[in-house]
Amino acid sequence: MESNLNAVELKYRKWIIILSVAIPLIVAILFGVKLKDFGYDVAPLSFLPPIYASINGLTAVLLVAGVWAIKNGKRQLHENLMKIAIGCSVAFLGMYVAYHMTADSTKFGGEGVIKYIYYFILITHIVLSVIIIPFVLITYVRALAERFDKHRKLARITYPLWLYVAVTGVIVYLMISPYYVH
Repeated sequence: MESNLNAVELKYRKWIIILSVAIPLIVAILFGVKLKDFGYDVAPLSFLPPIYASINGLTAVLLVAGVWAIKNGKRQLHENLMKIAIGCSVAFLGMYVAYHMTADSTKFGGEGVIKYIYYFILITHIVLSVIIIPFVLITYVRALAERFDKHRKLARITYPLWLYVAVTGVIVYLMISPYYVH
């Protein structure tokens, strides 16, 4: 396995592993941390959910545009769009954690079939948002390493998973937003 990796891939391998484990763990821990429990008098950052939902929507648009760019031979544009998409995902994560550290979780109020649809979308969104981390990082590093054959092969998996996570993030927000307490 080591011989199949070039120097750039080896350089980033441990960081991919660390980030792929640390990000979900830190998010899970911080999700349960409320700043008020530590004596901080902070108002809920209730303005954030529509912003981070919009960032998810923007990420989806960037991903589609990035695929269009590379299929049309616009490599630099593709690279820039993917870097912005990664930046959007990082921004989303920061805002998501900040919101949940200052506000109680909102319960979904729908009933019947829509409740099952909501939870199916939510659970698949959460699971795939964890799974996608190493896929995005490895795909990106393969491009940095100029291993475009391997980059392309993995991107065929990464793209639909990441797009699903971005789109379902918006859907989850739209479905739960009527139940936010303002």
